Amino acid sequence: MSKFSRLIRFLAKDGKIYYGDAILASGVTDIAKATQARVIKGDIFNKHDITDQIADIRILLAPLAREDVKTIRCLGLNYERHAKESKMPLPKYPVLFYKPVTALTGPFDKIPVAAPAQEVEGLDYECELVAIIGKEARDVPESKALEHVMGYAVGNDVSHREWQLKRGGGQWALGKGFDGWAPFGPGIVSSRLIKDPQALRISTKLNGKTVQESSTQDMIFGVAKTISFLSQGTTLLPGDIIFTGTPQGVGSGRSPPLWLKDGDIVEVGLEAIGSCTNQVEYVKTTSKPRL
Repeated sequence: MSKFSRLIRFLAKDGKIYYGDAILASGVTDIAKATQARVIKGDIFNKHDITDQIADIRILLAPLAREDVKTIRCLGLNYERHAKESKMPLPKYPVLFYKPVTALTGPFDKIPVAAPAQEVEGLDYECELVAIIGKEARDVPESKALEHVMGYAVGNDVSHREWQLKRGGGQWALGKGFDGWAPFGPGIVSSRLIKDPQALRISTKLNGKTVQESSTQDMIFGVAKTISFLSQGTTLLPGDIIFTGTPQGVGSGRSPPLWLKDGDIVEVGLEAIGSCTNQVEYVKTTSKPRL
């Protein structure tokens, strides 16, 4: 089992990048407020030590380096009220799709919107609980599934509904897989500290106004059931990341729709973990590709 309590990856004031165990003041649970961390040496998924070296944080990065991530699995329509607002039947099995590793970004990085996603409205937000696998899992029963979780974070499954639903040929990946469209963090809270991932408040704020507010209790397939299902005949590896779906309140479910615009500030938050705050930034290009 991991030794850390709140794993972060950060650029320190000495100019170096470290893994560390965030130091928080008494009563504070938002990792985004950490200013110092104890440096971690070794393999975060295997043998590692939390040293006595304390480093000052300049900026928090994505909690896992790209080379430490195996896959990014995501669930769609996994909150009952979100499925209803989408006018979709409740799924009998988890709706699975993948994001490329290049979609991952940090808790304060900008969300880049490339030229194809600027062609038409449809950019949307999705706050999600993110589970990180820490121990290999295959054919795991639901009762044992959480033993394979290293910890939890909060993420934003940034989506473009036009590319997801109309231009994707029936697949969601095009509308959800652009670079930088999976901010997550601000760190990974050990599963030792979060015993029940189905009892956490989750929310999104857009330019300071709450637009999503729910509980992970509303999940159709909880974390344990999801991991058990995904491990049937398929090995989950340490470093696999699972975005577990979003609650009601997405922009596409509103009338009129509430789409993200250039310069918008999106904050996704999860109880006991903290928040990621990212600004939407339209990428300036001299010419647009023909697609």
